Amino acid sequence: MSDAGREALAIVLAAGEGTRMRSRTPKVLHRIAGRSMLGHALATIAEAGIGRVAVVVGPGHDAVAAEARAISPGAEIFVQQERLGTGHAVMAARAAVTGDVGEVLIIYADTPFVSVETLRGMRATVAEGAAVVGVGFEAKDPTGYGRFLMKDRRLTAIREHRDATDAERKVTLCNAGLMAFRGRDLPDLLDSLTDTNDQKQFYLTDAAEIAHAKGLVVNAITCGEDEVLGVNDRAQLAAAEAVMQQRLREKVMREGATLIAPDTVFLSFDTKIGQDVMIEPHVVFGPGVVVENDVVIHSFSHLEGAHVGRGASIGPFGRLRPGAKLGEKSRIGNFVEVKNADIGAGAKANHLAYIGDASVGAESNIGAGAVFCNYDGVNKHHTEVGAGAFIGTNVTLVAPVKVGDGAFVAAGSTITRNVPDDALAIGRGRQEMREGWAAARRQRYPAKKKDH
Repeated sequence: MSDAGREALAIVLAAGEGTRMRSRTPKVLHRIAGRSMLGHALATIAEAGIGRVAVVVGPGHDAVAAEARAISPGAEIFVQQERLGTGHAVMAARAAVTGDVGEVLIIYADTPFVSVETLRGMRATVAEGAAVVGVGFEAKDPTGYGRFLMKDRRLTAIREHRDATDAERKVTLCNAGLMAFRGRDLPDLLDSLTDTNDQKQFYLTDAAEIAHAKGLVVNAITCGEDEVLGVNDRAQLAAAEAVMQQRLREKVMREGATLIAPDTVFLSFDTKIGQDVMIEPHVVFGPGVVVENDVVIHSFSHLEGAHVGRGASIGPFGRLRPGAKLGEKSRIGNFVEVKNADIGAGAKANHLAYIGDASVGAESNIGAGAVFCNYDGVNKHHTEVGAGAFIGTNVTLVAPVKVGDGAFVAAGSTITRNVPDDALAIGRGRQEMREGWAAARRQRYPAKKKDH
C-alpha cells in the first residue's frame, strides 16, 4: 500500500513537568530568545512543511495547551494522565494517527535546536521505505544516553544506558530521542510495547527492536550533538540561551550589521536587522523588532515590538516599547521612552522624555523632561504633535490634545487644550518679582549657628 500523498503528522511531547527547573511554569514554556521552547519546536515543524500537529501535555497544563494553540491554531491537544514513559505519551495521541497519515514524527518540546533539515531527513527516510527511523548523534561522552545498535547499516535496537551491556556501552552513536514512523505501522508497534523494564515504563525506543524483529525496515539518520541539546534545569536553560544568542548574532552580522561587542547584545528569535546598522554594547532586543538600514543603536538601549526607520538613532539608554515606530532619520536620545507612538521623519527627542500613545510629526522637537500624559487612570488617550512643532523643556501634554504644525509650546507649560498651527502656547503661572524679599527673610529668621 502506498503512502504517497498522505499528510505528515508531528507529535510533540510536552507533558514533562520539569521539576528540576524549580518553577511554577511548565518547563516547555520557559523562553529562549523570547520564545518558549514549545514555540521553537512548533515553528520548526511548520517550516518543515508539516501541517498537522498533535501536542501531548500533562494533566492541568492548560497554559501549555493554550501556547500550542496560539502558535499552531490547528494543533490537536492530548493529555497524558500518568507519566509512564515516552511510548505511553505517544499512546495518548494515538487517536491522531488516522488512516490518512503518512509519516509520523515524534518531537520533544524541550529540545529547541532541532533543524528543519533533520525533520525533512526523517520524513524522506520513511518515504524511502523505512517503517521506523531513529535520529542519532556521535556523543563526546555517551554516558547516560541510549545507544544505537547497528548491523549491516540498519538499526536493530535502541538500548537504554541502564539496560546496556558493557560492550553496548562502548558504542558512541547515541539516541537523540527523535523518531519517525510510517503511519500505518505505528498503532501495531505501540500495541507491542511493554512495561517490563525496571522503570515499569513504556519506552518508545523499544519500537525499533520490535519493528526489526517483525522484519520491517528500521533505519537511522544522524545530526550534530548540539542540535539535540535538551533543557532540564536552569543551568541548561542558560546554556541553551547562550547557544541561541550566538547563532542569532552570527546571522545578523553575516547579513550586514555591526555588533561592536557581540556577546553583550541580546536578540530575539524574530529580530530583523538591516544592513550597515551599528549596535553598540549592551543592547537588548525583545520580540517583534524590525530595524531598517543605516540605524545606530547606542549602548544600554532596550527595544521591544518596535519598528525603526532607516538612518534613525537610538540611545544611549533609549527604550522603545511595543508600538513604537520611528521614521527615517529620527532620533530617540538618552533616557527617552516611546510607547505606541509614531515618530515622524527627522523628529527628535534627545533626552529625558516619555512619549506614549502619540503621533509626532516630521522634524518636530520634543524637549528634555517632556511628558505625554496618556493615561487617566482608566483609559489611554492620544496626543498629536504636528510637523515642525517645538515642544519645550518640561512640557506636560495632557491627552487627548493636539499641537498643530509649526506650533511652539513654551518650557514648563501644561497643555490641556489644542494648540493651533504656528501658535505659541504658554500654560504656566506668571512669574512675580519681590525685590529684597530674601534679604528681609534672612534678617527676620537668622540662621542658627551649628557646631561642627
